[in-house]
Amino acid sequence: MIKLLNTFIDSFYFIFKRFIPLKTYRYAICGGGNMLFDLMLYFSFFHFVLRKQDMDLYFIVISPHIASLFFVFPITFISGFLLNKFITFQDSNLSGKIQFMRYFIVSIGAILLSYICMKILVDFMGFYPTPSRLLTMVISVIYSYLLQSRFSFGKV
Repeated sequence: MIKLLNTFIDSFYFIFKRFIPLKTYRYAICGGGNMLFDLMLYFSFFHFVLRKQDMDLYFIVISPHIASLFFVFPITFISGFLLNKFITFQDSNLSGKIQFMRYFIVSIGAILLSYICMKILVDFMGFYPTPSRLLTMVISVIYSYLLQSRFSFGKV
Protein backbone atom coordinates (compact mmCIF):
# COMPACT_ATOMS: atom_id res chain seq x y z
CA MET A 1 0.00 0.00 0.00
CA ILE A 2 2.79 2.41 0.94
CA LYS A 3 4.70 1.67 -2.25
CA LEU A 4 1.56 2.23 -4.33
CA LEU A 5 0.86 5.54 -2.59
CA ASN A 6 4.49 6.63 -3.04
CA THR A 7 4.38 5.75 -6.74
CA PHE A 8 1.18 7.74 -7.20
CA ILE A 9 2.46 10.79 -5.32
CA ASP A 10 5.85 10.71 -7.07
CA SER A 11 4.24 10.40 -10.52
CA PHE A 12 3.36 14.11 -10.39
CA TYR A 13 6.74 15.24 -9.08
CA PHE A 14 8.07 15.98 -12.57
CA ILE A 15 5.95 19.16 -12.58
CA PHE A 16 7.70 20.54 -9.48
CA LYS A 17 11.12 18.93 -9.87
CA ARG A 18 12.83 22.16 -10.97
CA PHE A 19 11.46 24.13 -8.02
CA ILE A 20 11.53 21.96 -4.90
CA PRO A 21 13.31 18.85 -3.60
CA LEU A 22 11.42 15.54 -3.50
CA LYS A 23 11.17 15.51 0.30
CA THR A 24 9.61 18.99 0.36
CA TYR A 25 7.21 17.96 -2.40
CA ARG A 26 6.15 14.85 -0.49
CA TYR A 27 5.73 16.89 2.69
CA ALA A 28 3.56 19.39 0.81
CA ILE A 29 1.37 16.64 -0.68
CA CYS A 30 1.01 14.67 2.56
CA GLY A 31 0.71 17.77 4.72
CA GLY A 32 -1.73 19.37 2.31
CA GLY A 33 -3.87 16.24 2.26
CA ASN A 34 -3.80 15.99 6.04
CA MET A 35 -4.57 19.70 6.29
CA LEU A 36 -7.65 19.31 4.07
CA PHE A 37 -8.68 16.30 6.14
CA ASP A 38 -8.24 18.40 9.31
CA LEU A 39 -10.25 21.28 7.89
CA MET A 40 -13.13 19.00 6.81
CA LEU A 41 -13.17 17.32 10.23
CA TYR A 42 -13.01 20.69 11.98
CA PHE A 43 -15.91 22.03 9.92
CA SER A 44 -17.93 18.87 10.59
CA PHE A 45 -17.31 18.90 14.34
CA PHE A 46 -17.99 22.63 14.64
CA HIS A 47 -21.19 22.69 12.57
CA PHE A 48 -22.69 19.22 12.91
CA VAL A 49 -21.38 17.51 16.04
CA LEU A 50 -21.20 20.50 18.39
CA ARG A 51 -23.74 22.53 16.38
CA LYS A 52 -21.88 25.74 17.25
CA GLN A 53 -22.81 25.19 20.92
CA ASP A 54 -20.54 25.49 23.92
CA MET A 55 -19.42 22.19 25.39
CA ASP A 56 -20.20 22.03 29.11
CA LEU A 57 -17.96 19.57 30.95
CA TYR A 58 -19.43 20.58 34.37
CA PHE A 59 -16.10 21.88 35.60
CA ILE A 60 -15.33 23.98 32.50
CA VAL A 61 -17.20 25.27 29.48
CA ILE A 62 -15.34 25.06 26.17
CA SER A 63 -16.33 27.15 23.16
CA PRO A 64 -17.21 25.11 20.06
CA HIS A 65 -14.31 26.37 17.95
CA ILE A 66 -11.81 25.31 20.62
CA ALA A 67 -13.57 22.00 21.37
CA SER A 68 -13.54 21.17 17.65
CA LEU A 69 -9.82 21.87 17.55
CA PHE A 70 -9.19 19.37 20.34
CA PHE A 71 -11.55 16.71 18.93
CA VAL A 72 -9.81 16.78 15.56
CA PHE A 73 -6.26 16.78 16.92
CA PRO A 74 -5.87 13.06 17.79
CA ILE A 75 -7.26 11.96 14.43
CA THR A 76 -5.02 14.17 12.31
CA PHE A 77 -2.09 13.60 14.65
CA ILE A 78 -2.10 9.89 13.82
CA SER A 79 -2.72 10.34 10.10
CA GLY A 80 0.00 13.02 9.94
CA PHE A 81 2.52 10.84 11.75
CA LEU A 82 1.90 7.86 9.47
CA LEU A 83 2.11 9.97 6.31
CA ASN A 84 5.33 11.63 7.46
CA LYS A 85 6.96 8.39 8.64
CA PHE A 86 6.14 6.27 5.60
CA ILE A 87 5.96 8.80 2.76
CA THR A 88 7.88 11.99 3.50
CA PHE A 89 10.74 11.02 5.80
CA GLN A 90 11.42 7.41 4.77
CA ASP A 91 15.16 7.95 4.94
CA SER A 92 15.17 8.68 8.68
CA ASN A 93 17.15 6.07 10.60
CA LEU A 94 15.62 6.87 13.99
CA SER A 95 13.49 4.18 15.61
CA GLY A 96 9.72 4.47 15.24
CA LYS A 97 9.31 5.05 19.01
CA ILE A 98 11.72 7.98 18.98
CA GLN A 99 10.08 9.41 15.85
CA PHE A 100 6.64 9.09 17.46
CA MET A 101 7.69 10.78 20.73
CA ARG A 102 9.44 13.60 18.89
CA TYR A 103 6.48 13.99 16.54
CA PHE A 104 4.21 14.13 19.59
CA ILE A 105 6.32 16.87 21.21
CA VAL A 106 6.30 18.98 18.03
CA SER A 107 2.55 18.36 17.62
CA ILE A 108 1.82 19.54 21.16
CA GLY A 109 3.65 22.75 20.28
CA ALA A 110 1.58 23.02 17.09
CA ILE A 111 -1.72 22.50 18.93
CA LEU A 112 -0.75 25.15 21.50
CA LEU A 113 0.18 27.51 18.69
CA SER A 114 -3.18 26.78 17.01
CA TYR A 115 -5.03 27.31 20.29
CA ILE A 116 -3.42 30.69 20.84
CA CYS A 117 -4.05 31.78 17.24
CA MET A 118 -7.69 30.62 17.40
CA LYS A 119 -8.28 32.47 20.66
CA ILE A 120 -6.84 35.65 19.17
CA LEU A 121 -8.58 35.39 15.79
CA VAL A 122 -12.02 34.20 16.94
CA ASP A 123 -12.42 35.43 20.50
CA PHE A 124 -10.58 38.73 20.35
CA MET A 125 -10.76 39.76 16.68
CA GLY A 126 -14.18 38.26 15.89
CA PHE A 127 -13.19 36.28 12.77
CA TYR A 128 -15.21 33.24 11.67
CA PRO A 129 -13.87 29.94 13.09
CA THR A 130 -13.31 27.91 9.89
CA PRO A 131 -11.29 30.57 8.00
CA SER A 132 -9.41 31.25 11.24
CA ARG A 133 -8.58 27.56 11.46
CA LEU A 134 -7.24 27.65 7.92
CA LEU A 135 -4.97 30.58 8.76
CA THR A 136 -3.72 28.91 11.94
CA MET A 137 -3.00 25.78 9.94
CA VAL A 138 -0.68 27.71 7.62
CA ILE A 139 1.24 29.01 10.63
CA SER A 140 1.36 25.52 12.16
CA VAL A 141 2.54 23.92 8.91
CA ILE A 142 5.57 26.20 8.70
CA TYR A 143 6.41 25.55 12.36
CA SER A 144 5.86 21.79 11.97
CA TYR A 145 7.87 21.34 8.77
CA LEU A 146 10.90 23.05 10.23
CA LEU A 147 10.83 20.95 13.40
CA GLN A 148 9.67 17.65 11.87
CA SER A 149 12.39 17.62 9.21
CA ARG A 150 15.19 18.50 11.63
CA PHE A 151 14.01 16.95 14.91
CA SER A 152 11.30 14.30 14.63
CA PHE A 153 12.50 12.53 11.51
CA GLY A 154 16.12 13.62 11.42
CA LYS A 155 19.07 11.27 11.16
CA VAL A 156 21.33 10.05 13.94
